[in-house]
Amino acid sequence: MNLVRIGTRGSKLALWQANYVAGSLLQKGWNTKIVTIETTGDKKLDTTIAEIGSKGVFTEEIEEQLRQGNIDIAVHSAKDMPSTLPEDLELIAYSKREVPNDVLVGNNKVDLSKTVKVGTSSTRRVGLLKHYYPNIETVPVRGNLQTRIAKMEKGDCDALMLAYAGVVRMGYEGRVIHQFDIAQVTPPAGQGSVAVEVHTGLDDSIREVVREAVNHSETEICLLAERAFLRELEGGCSIPSFCIAHIKEGMLYLNGGVVSLNGSSLVREEQSGLPQKAEELGQALARKVLKAGGKSILDEIKNM
Repeated sequence: MNLVRIGTRGSKLALWQANYVAGSLLQKGWNTKIVTIETTGDKKLDTTIAEIGSKGVFTEEIEEQLRQGNIDIAVHSAKDMPSTLPEDLELIAYSKREVPNDVLVGNNKVDLSKTVKVGTSSTRRVGLLKHYYPNIETVPVRGNLQTRIAKMEKGDCDALMLAYAGVVRMGYEGRVIHQFDIAQVTPPAGQGSVAVEVHTGLDDSIREVVREAVNHSETEICLLAERAFLRELEGGCSIPSFCIAHIKEGMLYLNGGVVSLNGSSLVREEQSGLPQKAEELGQALARKVLKAGGKSILDEIKNM
């Protein structure tokens, strides 16, 4: 039987994603071997992603293993992928997207109109919370899901702000105490989907079976648009941008923008068109956002 070597981070959520891909390949008659790789983002848990300053904090070491031929494919959270990949690497499949909303996980219900300490190290989440929920106090919390929950239990914060996809995949959906409205607290490009990255020289037989086993065409269209938006902004996973696409009645709709780190400024625009023009629509949306004030927000952040 054929064998595919899958590279992944070693967290429980990353391994869930790798095993999901492995199971999909097994259904197509292919055996797999999972290879865990530690990344910069896993090592520097006392520093925010924005402070580390790398666009590939969760991907670079894994990508090096692709280049060296030690793994055949790499499995990532799509939202962790830099907007621009090196020329010798490419994304070839996106899994069907889970509910993309952000949620609060906690032990007790909270009143968001009152002072609540919410744990997150995402610049996007901090900015959006400060904009829409000025009473919320954000507390930097990093690490895998289990580590963050332990920090919450210790009293570092009242609740954690997380992607619903990761929460449900780890079996914590029973601890969700609030789901944010996606029209306000909009997710980053790619949230909720698993992406498969490969070296451009990958054997065609593996490439074809991975796409057949994993790729969800509607999700792929949406993520191509969202990633084109991010690329046009020249942003990685650490800038406070947001973008969500969906297909309805044969049309592709995008909603995206940027928010300042203190939440005082927010630019949000919309774009729609034919799904076949996904990347062009994403780029057009980004240009709208930049023109409407997004450029000054991003320039201010870069100069901090």
